[in-house]
Amino acid sequence: MDNKVTNLAADNIRILAASMVEKANSGHPGGAMGGADFVNVLFSEYLVYDPENPRWEGRDRFFLDPGHMSPMLYSVLALTGKFTMEELSRFRQWDSPTPGHPEVNVMRGIENTSGPLGQGHTYAVGAAIAAKFLKARLGDVMNQTIYAYISDGGVQEEISQGSGRLAGHLGLDNLIMFYDSNDIQLSTATDAVTSEDVAKKYEAWNWKVITIDGNDPDAIRGALDQAKQVKGQPTLIIGKTVMGKGARKADGSSYENNCATHGAPLGGDAYVNTVKNLGGDPENPFRIFPEVQELYARRAEELKKIVAARYAAKAEWAKANPELAAKMEDWFAGKAPVVNWDAIEQKPGAATRAASATVLGALATQVKNMIVSSADLSNSDKTDGFLKKTHAFTRDDFSGAFLQAGVSELTMACCCIGMALHGGVIPACATFFVFSDYMKPAARMAALMEVPVKFIWTHDAFRVGEDGPTHEPVEQEAQIRLLEKLKNHKGHSSMLVLRPADAEETTVAWRLAMENTATPTALIFSRQNIANLPAGNDYNQVSKGAYIVAGSDTAPDVVLVASGSEVSTLVAGAEKLRAEGIKVRIVSAPSEGLFRMQSKEYQESVIPSGAKVFGLTAGLPVTLEGLVGANGKVFGLESFGFSAPYKVLDEKLGFTAQNVYDQVKAMLA
Repeated sequence: MDNKVTNLAADNIRILAASMVEKANSGHPGGAMGGADFVNVLFSEYLVYDPENPRWEGRDRFFLDPGHMSPMLYSVLALTGKFTMEELSRFRQWDSPTPGHPEVNVMRGIENTSGPLGQGHTYAVGAAIAAKFLKARLGDVMNQTIYAYISDGGVQEEISQGSGRLAGHLGLDNLIMFYDSNDIQLSTATDAVTSEDVAKKYEAWNWKVITIDGNDPDAIRGALDQAKQVKGQPTLIIGKTVMGKGARKADGSSYENNCATHGAPLGGDAYVNTVKNLGGDPENPFRIFPEVQELYARRAEELKKIVAARYAAKAEWAKANPELAAKMEDWFAGKAPVVNWDAIEQKPGAATRAASATVLGALATQVKNMIVSSADLSNSDKTDGFLKKTHAFTRDDFSGAFLQAGVSELTMACCCIGMALHGGVIPACATFFVFSDYMKPAARMAALMEVPVKFIWTHDAFRVGEDGPTHEPVEQEAQIRLLEKLKNHKGHSSMLVLRPADAEETTVAWRLAMENTATPTALIFSRQNIANLPAGNDYNQVSKGAYIVAGSDTAPDVVLVASGSEVSTLVAGAEKLRAEGIKVRIVSAPSEGLFRMQSKEYQESVIPSGAKVFGLTAGLPVTLEGLVGANGKVFGLESFGFSAPYKVLDEKLGFTAQNVYDQVKAMLA
């Protein structure tokens, strides 16, 4: 192939990328300029997608890891017609569709929001798993390739170990990753911080590794052709690229391979000389060369033919497999699955993690597109309730529905996000609540992207007991509940957080989680058994976030508020208070976020503004302060936990009926 136009197109991307940063006076031109050759070849020759239907479920997917290289992505997508020159010129500005780091927008060809380095290519691993899972159920109609783009920084981030290990272990041969190896990072050359052999590392993880000149289009094509033929392994293409390729300084000398181009505009005469060197007009940089327009127009015509053939094959498949076709449509519609919730029978007084296992057992048989994962804790976080009805993925078998992620909580969470971004599956992942600390960056990104991942966190308080303070979550609930208070860009709570009070609340919490298709959900469960709430309790009220527990007194002297395990402690304390004629209302508040969505009238009917309110939490007092109010009182844990049997800890730390009585009496005095 004549590379004259190919190279011109890559230079076009470089001009646009440098110009976007220059006009914004902010951004990262160097990496974008170095990576232009790969994305140009990929988008103009290899990536299969439907220009008319960006949401086509059978499309290839491209996941960008280094989000600071957004000018490269926006520029190549502009060549495909997804962005205008005017939109590129508004890079990083208010209300622009070209923010500093890409934000998921499938209609414009952006498959993921790029968060902290390392997460983007891990989403790709999750998407590749989802594609394998769906292919095992639907056949060749799910035959897409997942592409990822990673940088030196992404390779250095610790998450790359987890995603690299997992992708290789599962033999994800539908995953091709380009490593933009330019040996330059923001503040130093890479040799100042690393001397590892990246190729050998990935080979040890069972990856096919191909090393090329990443700025040579023929070498890029050869690597992609080879990668497409690899079986039983993901492929890493190590592209040795030139940071700031084509850049020139103010004096006309080379500005390539310079750290200064990583995170700042080229500036002044350096920018002018660079654009000229690349064949552009510094006075009119936001334009697509006619030859490049023609190149991408030809690719659009090719894609029409490719996609038409794929659609025809899909139609034949649907005709032969009407039930599967209906399933596929339902799964990719992202609707809440139909579950027979009324048939789920819980054991009274069970730990909520055990109650969750009961629900998961039902979901495993009724929700055929659900994938559950655990970070090596399935028999303890009780996701084995799901696993017992299916089997774990292996290298050659994706007919099961369980991902054994190993001890890699962040990797697991990002893989589940990638599954959700791929579409067609409902992912859930589990570990101990204290280890949510490892997952916080992923939880935040799930909230930002509005992907409905289900986070299952068990062993929810100091009642983990003998394992001691390292394993006893105290501040974690307050941290996660901040995402209930944080609004996403649609103005909704960015995460649904539910901490059920007993086994029956657990069933309803899971129903709400499965019905929540708009945001991630956090489910926080107990290790220890919990007494059920009083008979006659209306558990359907869980959907309101907070509600009055059955048996509460009318015209109460005090309102007692808690979530999770502590509600039963309030019930026990209320007996002592009532023995002295004190009228008590008990409020179970599994989700403050849901409660704040209710009418002001409802909120006032549950926790009246003038009432005396006492809150009990095994977390930091701040967890309940918003519900209790300035005039109320919260008894919580104000230190790390301790190592002892949980019943001893209850006594020592004051989480007893007697202390509830004492605290409330003192408050009412």
